[in-house]
Amino acid sequence: MTTLSVPMAENDYPVHALFANIIGQDEAVEALRRSAHHPVHAYLFLGPSGAGAKMAAQAFATSLICPQGGCRSCEVCQRGMAGIHPDITIVERSGAAISVEDARRLVNLAQRKPFEAHRQVLIVKDVHLSARAAPALLKTIEEPPASTIFILLADDLPSSLVTIASRCVEVLFRPITNAQMLQWLNEQGVTGDQGELVVEMAAGDLERAALLAKDRAVIERAQLWRSIPSQLDGSGATIMKIVESLVAALDSATAPLKAAHEQELEELGTKSKEMGMRGVVGRKEVTDRQAREERRWRNDELRAGLSVLARSFSDAFRRAVKEGTDPRLNVTDQALEAIGDAARSLRRNPQERLLLESLLVRLDAIRP
Repeated sequence: MTTLSVPMAENDYPVHALFANIIGQDEAVEALRRSAHHPVHAYLFLGPSGAGAKMAAQAFATSLICPQGGCRSCEVCQRGMAGIHPDITIVERSGAAISVEDARRLVNLAQRKPFEAHRQVLIVKDVHLSARAAPALLKTIEEPPASTIFILLADDLPSSLVTIASRCVEVLFRPITNAQMLQWLNEQGVTGDQGELVVEMAAGDLERAALLAKDRAVIERAQLWRSIPSQLDGSGATIMKIVESLVAALDSATAPLKAAHEQELEELGTKSKEMGMRGVVGRKEVTDRQAREERRWRNDELRAGLSVLARSFSDAFRRAVKEGTDPRLNVTDQALEAIGDAARSLRRNPQERLLLESLLVRLDAIRP
């Protein structure tokens, strides 16, 4: 595996503008825009979700098929960045992980000839979830057609991915710091308590932060989570009322993403029509991806809320210590354990209401 690193002296490449919306990844962006003129057959974009790897993959793929190397102004670049160029394909897993069937589909796609450009680019997401499919992926990447370039996206590098990674040029995407995200939010006009809250609830995910910044209800949702300890009174009816409020808040939190998805489909339809296409190419794939993104968004919102709830218990403990009252360490520890269990269970995509009911019953049982 080679890590892509180049000096940052020259500025004669036109593709920098394609990466304009990516923050905190100057080294990766500089390396990619230079590599666009002499690409290799496979790249591994390695870094946490939301750090910009997905946006960078779209920009880099566009630069690879643009006749000018990424001018951003031609119709090839416009279609590439809009996600409707036939020679840029985003390969999504069909289930919880990349399956052998998904890998076989990738093999077939890799053998396909480019439709318009001199090469095609396959962007493969969530490669870290490919333990079973790793052998098939490895064979495809080891023996690619000359006209196919792979961009693999992975959150981390599990042992099952080491051999695949060794066949790729690695591009590191470092976590976006809170300071970088807060500065970006301030530049967008999101300041003060709202900016700090968005940073906390985005958990390093720039795309999530961009949507939360437009969500006026984000402060109200945080206050709802903070109020839970004071609302619990030993009553099952109270627990059900809180759960209803939390589920409604999750629905509200997902609304901006749903609106963005509707706009995406509308823009794809408009651009497809402008290009003389009938319907939206790959509409089912787009809507399937959107459904997965909405599921992940709700889980992320739950994690963020659980984080706010955990901090409310920790803050109460610190206040008690400062004021010299009984801090009830055992209660705080049990509460944090219950909240941690709930957060870990999100990996299994549990039923939201059952998860929340179970958590609140546990918290209610350890009330001082």
